[in-house]
Amino acid sequence: MKLLCHSHELSEGCSRSVDTPELDLFVVRREGQVYAYKNRCPHRHVRLEWQPDQFLDESASLIKCATHAALFLIESGECVAGPCAGQFLTAIDCREDSQGIWMSDDASEDDC
Repeated sequence: MKLLCHSHELSEGCSRSVDTPELDLFVVRREGQVYAYKNRCPHRHVRLEWQPDQFLDESASLIKCATHAALFLIESGECVAGPCAGQFLTAIDCREDSQGIWMSDDASEDDC
């Protein structure tokens, strides 16, 4: 397992960019659950954030693409508004324990 970040670095209702040698990712915490996605919009294949660590809309209830304002469900990565409606962000399998937030060793650019 590869450490993405320590748990205290990701507050409730917040997002955070995580760059690893293998992947450009971001993590989001919602209702105590952590979700990890590849930092790439399925529409234009660009990074999603508009400022460092800013992946969420104003209400912190949806992931928002800064390029064209597409909106994605945090829990599934499904695009629910915008030019890529019906498409999905690429989810990265992660888990959290007392040491931090981890992704599996076998996650790679080829998996995405």
